[in-house]
Amino acid sequence: MSTMTIPDQVIPLPGDPRLAHALVAAVEDALGMCGAQARLVGITSVPTHEPGTITGVLGVHGKATGFLVLNVSEAVAKNLTSGFLQEKVDTLNNQVVDTVGELTNLVAGGLKKRVADTPWAFQSVTVPSVIIGHNYQIAYAKGITYLAATFEQENSEAFFLDQRLFQAAVSLIRV
Repeated sequence: MSTMTIPDQVIPLPGDPRLAHALVAAVEDALGMCGAQARLVGITSVPTHEPGTITGVLGVHGKATGFLVLNVSEAVAKNLTSGFLQEKVDTLNNQVVDTVGELTNLVAGGLKKRVADTPWAFQSVTVPSVIIGHNYQIAYAKGITYLAATFEQENSEAFFLDQRLFQAAVSLIRV
């Protein structure tokens, strides 16, 4: 049973529903590689401030060109890394950074597969980069299609909401 469903018949989705469903499903598949689950808590077509401190960024190119961004809190990153590696990870280290990059790749691959027959199709991706830190912003060009899905990860060790939130976003322009 899918843990992240979008009730587009009840709540209208911003932008193209095919892109929204593809992004959410791609995140769900990537989380499965970590033995993790999350609940979709929001979806927007307006760029927002990213909630976490570790961000994977990957370029996509094809009929649509742009970026995929996966932004996670340190707690989410360590928890996902623990699941991915099947061993407890307590500190921000190279394995955590590598895992965020790999999850960004996995989300991009899942998205690529799901949008292949849509106007959002892309054929190639870049190597992911991982940004670590606070107080930065990503500027989005005028005329792009932006879509972000925010999730809350099930993590009993994370007391505060901001330690459980993460976001996957795409910014695309059709070429």
